[in-house]
Amino acid sequence: MTSPSSSPQEPGLSEADYDLIYGSESGWVEARTSCPHLASLSADLTHIPTPDTPCNRCQHPSENWLCLSCKDVLCSRFVNKHMLQHFRETNHSVALSFSDLSVWCFSCDAYLDAQVIAQLRPVYEVAYILKFGEPPPLRTNQLPSAGDNQAEA
Repeated sequence: MTSPSSSPQEPGLSEADYDLIYGSESGWVEARTSCPHLASLSADLTHIPTPDTPCNRCQHPSENWLCLSCKDVLCSRFVNKHMLQHFRETNHSVALSFSDLSVWCFSCDAYLDAQVIAQLRPVYEVAYILKFGEPPPLRTNQLPSAGDNQAEA
C-alpha cells in the first residue's frame, strides 16, 4: 500500500480504491518470456480457426480465445467465461486472444510474449495474417547486445 504522502489521492477515494484504479492492478503488464506449460501445445498451430470464429459453446461473436492445446474457440471471462471454464475442466493452460492476439497462461496467471517465445511465434504470425491480411511487423530487439557492455569494461 502507498502512503498518502507518496501518491496524490483524489477526494472521496479510499487508499485501497486509489491503489486499485491507479496502482499495480492497472496499467502496463510485462509479458513473460518463458512458461513451463508450453509442452501441452498442439503439434500443429499453423492451421487454426479464423479470428471471427464464434464461441463453440454460446456462439458469442467476439472476445473469443483460441485454446492452444486443442484449438477450441471459446469466449472470454468478460462474456460467458467459457475459456476459463475450459481451462478448469481440461487444464489446457495457454490460449490466444482473437481480440488483441495476446497469449495468456491460466496456470501462470500471466501474459506470454508470443513474439519472443519460439513455440508461440508461428501461431501468433498465422493469427495476425488471418486477422489483418499481412504478416506482423518485425519487432526490434529492445535488449542491449553483449557488445554494448564491452565499451564500459
